Amino acid sequence: MSFEPEYITTQTNGIEISACQAMLDDAPCAYYLRIENNTFEKIQLLGKDFCITDEQGNNFYNTEVGFKGELPELNPGEYFEYAAEAPTSLKHGVLYGSCRIVREKSKAIEEVKIPTVTIETGEKTKKIYN
Repeated sequence: MSFEPEYITTQTNGIEISACQAMLDDAPCAYYLRIENNTFEKIQLLGKDFCITDEQGNNFYNTEVGFKGELPELNPGEYFEYAAEAPTSLKHGVLYGSCRIVREKSKAIEEVKIPTVTIETGEKTKKIYN
């Protein structure tokens, strides 16, 4: 029996973001994002502003420029995949936040909301290999 992750997807002005809980080789609790450019122009991913809130109300922030040091450029129809470890103390939490993008023609910087995803330690997850 194979496990299919439950993706949650949002779309804002042609930018589609799918998210789910994941498991990395070195992290039993993680999350996965797929950011897809469904517009007619090139975009660049500038960074992220994520938060995971645990079952006790503690917040773990991940606000930084880029994605693991990358500032990916996406032509129309291209996508970028990103996975990261959740805090090691997490048993149950909720991931939410946004990504910053810039459009090539207008130079407009936008915040694109990511889907809200529940993260559980010990739950079935999608295996992601880095």
